[in-house]
Amino acid sequence: MAGPVWNFADVWELVGAEQGERLAVIQGDKTLTWAEFDARSDALAQAFVVAGAGRQAKVGCYLANCAEYMIATFAAFKAGMVPFNVNYRYGSEELAYLFDNADAEIVVFDAEYAERIDPLRARLPGVKAWISHGEPTPGWALDLAALAAQPAPHPYRAPWGRSGEDEMFIYTGGTTGMPKGVMWRQEDLFAASRFYENIPLNIPGLKTPQDAPGRAAKYGRGVLLIASPLMHATALISAFTALCGGDALVLLPSRRFNAAELLDEVERCAVTRFVGVGMPFFTPILEALDAHPGRWACPALRAIGSSGAMWSYENKQGLLRHLPHISLSDSYGASEAFGMGQSISTAGGEVETAKFVIGEDVALFTEDGRRVEPGSGERGRIALAGPMPQGYYKDPEKTARTFPTLEGRRWSMPGDWATVEEDGSLNVLGRGSQCINTGGEKVFPEEVEEALKRHGAIRDAAVVGLPDPRFGETITAVVELSAGAEAPGVDELKAWVRGQLADYKAPRRVLVVESVGRSPNGKLDYGALKKVAAEGLGA
Repeated sequence: MAGPVWNFADVWELVGAEQGERLAVIQGDKTLTWAEFDARSDALAQAFVVAGAGRQAKVGCYLANCAEYMIATFAAFKAGMVPFNVNYRYGSEELAYLFDNADAEIVVFDAEYAERIDPLRARLPGVKAWISHGEPTPGWALDLAALAAQPAPHPYRAPWGRSGEDEMFIYTGGTTGMPKGVMWRQEDLFAASRFYENIPLNIPGLKTPQDAPGRAAKYGRGVLLIASPLMHATALISAFTALCGGDALVLLPSRRFNAAELLDEVERCAVTRFVGVGMPFFTPILEALDAHPGRWACPALRAIGSSGAMWSYENKQGLLRHLPHISLSDSYGASEAFGMGQSISTAGGEVETAKFVIGEDVALFTEDGRRVEPGSGERGRIALAGPMPQGYYKDPEKTARTFPTLEGRRWSMPGDWATVEEDGSLNVLGRGSQCINTGGEKVFPEEVEEALKRHGAIRDAAVVGLPDPRFGETITAVVELSAGAEAPGVDELKAWVRGQLADYKAPRRVLVVESVGRSPNGKLDYGALKKVAAEGLGA
């Protein structure tokens, strides 16, 4: 009998069939078994088709973290449709743009967002069904709980079936322009993320480890806590990895991140690993551990992972001081390119901030397409070959720029710059679109931000370039102070940065703010911060 294709619905159904009574999702006192996860997704997939959505119809997931987010995603895969993420922080115009750009036919949303959606519906005639989660369900929407409780064939299959070429979209954040949909075929996503290595079953036709049951017995069943929003790639792809391994997902009960709550859930649910996004998550976690030494031993915890934002060396060492039995995995990638680099830190093992061991298909290229030689000190754009997206949905020009052909191979180049050492390790500098040009020198904000955050008075920092008649742009720091700290002066911070970086990278102006306003995925809105700095400093 032919084995299943690389489609998430096929794999999750097979894994679920082996462990129907085990928990798939835990969120506070709410739980969902694998059997319930499968059955509710069957029923919702059937509802999508009944609503008139066809093969590869686009299904928007406009939800905060909840089991229903994964049910809606599973249902879309079962029905041969394309799920896509929706940032729940977007305003009305951003939502209208996103749903229109994605050609959404189904939108699954939290009931609390109904007032934001209602005025947009007339502008989105292509949406065949609005499906509401939670109470109250607006009169113009269908109730998700009622749809998921309907009887449906198992496994549910739409008339057009499923394929490894079925897609999913990952919409990128819109801090440098409107969001764009990264088009991943499922078989490419499997290959790029190596999901098959996590499957704990010997399934005919699947590329599983030689002794998958032995692997499961050796490592035990995992429990993954997702700290960051599922609407962002780091959390969603981590959740996919866990489900392919038959693990349980733990979602935080509160919508607003709370470090003490996370650590409580790690202990209560015997979490084996959790995933966050850089310093916005790990700074408060370390602060909680420092404030309550010995309160959280986390004996089941084996690893903490991060991707998508800088994670400082100092913070890693602080976490390992409290939890010396774990490892810290810092992955470097983007929605357009998974697995560009990784660093692992353990107690006694030291890895510098933003320094990664690159993968075998990673290279650096100059702006004119020349490969950067390791150890040359030359800066280049990071490129990844191998399995990658088809491009950006309905944007051939940006697709051509981001996925160029060099040296006879197609590469994914999201826009980050770096240098590469002789040993092949990568020093990430930052996103080229945010690069500041001061006096002819290029400065990447991220490396200055990391230097500033090492100062004891600074909890978080952002660096922008403001117009300057002499230098073109002047380095400006927007800083958030640590609790109880006094604001350091400009001269003090200039001297502090000069002790770590070249003189021209030191900030010439400093603005203290209550918060630098990171989004839930740890990213900064540099355009908004530049306006804040200009207004606050009278520039």
